[in-house]
Amino acid sequence: MPELIQRDRSDPFHLGERLAQERVGVRSRMAARGGAAIRSWMPDQHRSFFAALPFVLTAATDGDGWPGGTVLEGAPGFVSSPDPRTLHIVTDLRETDDPVVSRLVEGAGIGMLGIDLATRRRNRVNGRIARISRDGLDIAVEQSFGNCAQYIQGREVMPTEPAATVTGPVSLAGIVADARRLIAASDTFFVASSAGDAADISHRGGRPGFVRMDGDVLTIPDFSGNRYFNTLGNFLISPRAGLLFIDFAHGDLLNLSGTVEIVWNSDEVHQFAGAERLWRVRVSQGWRRRNALTLRWAFRDFAPTTEHTGTWDLSTMIHEYR
Repeated sequence: MPELIQRDRSDPFHLGERLAQERVGVRSRMAARGGAAIRSWMPDQHRSFFAALPFVLTAATDGDGWPGGTVLEGAPGFVSSPDPRTLHIVTDLRETDDPVVSRLVEGAGIGMLGIDLATRRRNRVNGRIARISRDGLDIAVEQSFGNCAQYIQGREVMPTEPAATVTGPVSLAGIVADARRLIAASDTFFVASSAGDAADISHRGGRPGFVRMDGDVLTIPDFSGNRYFNTLGNFLISPRAGLLFIDFAHGDLLNLSGTVEIVWNSDEVHQFAGAERLWRVRVSQGWRRRNALTLRWAFRDFAPTTEHTGTWDLSTMIHEYR
């Protein structure tokens, strides 16, 4: 569907993003700005930001077009930018059983989010894998832009002992009990989406309990953001999501995939403090990898914007994860 994801230099938004912007009444503003904050190259401050990170979030699609997200990590400097249109990541793609990493092949679309939880700074890069070699991969940058600090909870990287043995991935047919416990306690997750084979990964944050569970259906409030509607715009093209939950204290990763429904307006939306709309994921599959990360984080504080948002009534969820 190349006509659906076509972009040009005067307007970097594809059809789905434009439709979402139109739906909420911000399309004229976005068109007037011309997507000025979205570049086809990386400014120097973004290049140095990525180079200082010990991990990045990455998204790619599988052969059937399902998006998924994961974490790549290394000592600061494992991500570098030799020029404004290239990111280089030092990683051995052969030394992992991560299902998302297996999707990283030359020519594939890739989405990347750099986020520093301590400073609440984040920047995005979307592009294509130009080259894979023994020392990692090169990404040809197609879009580079910053995101605001809203809803990012403050966390500090903790010193860790040598990593325990990674287990998994263990396939999940639905949302099992220990996955429910992690979701119920989570104040942060990441969502992978796609338009065609162009992948993207984005951050979502809220107070613990902001993701509601009804069986294998998750309902997520959508708060005010940058009005680009990258994720919801992708859903309008391809209504499928890959959700990545991180157990920050233990280094576990939980991936869930499912189909998406956007709830633009209903009484239910107005019952959740701070929500402008909702979206639901009907989870059909997933996997969990224990001790997948060497990094660990200690919670520090909620973002000021998070403190103004609500939670679902936990009494309606408690039987789901007890």
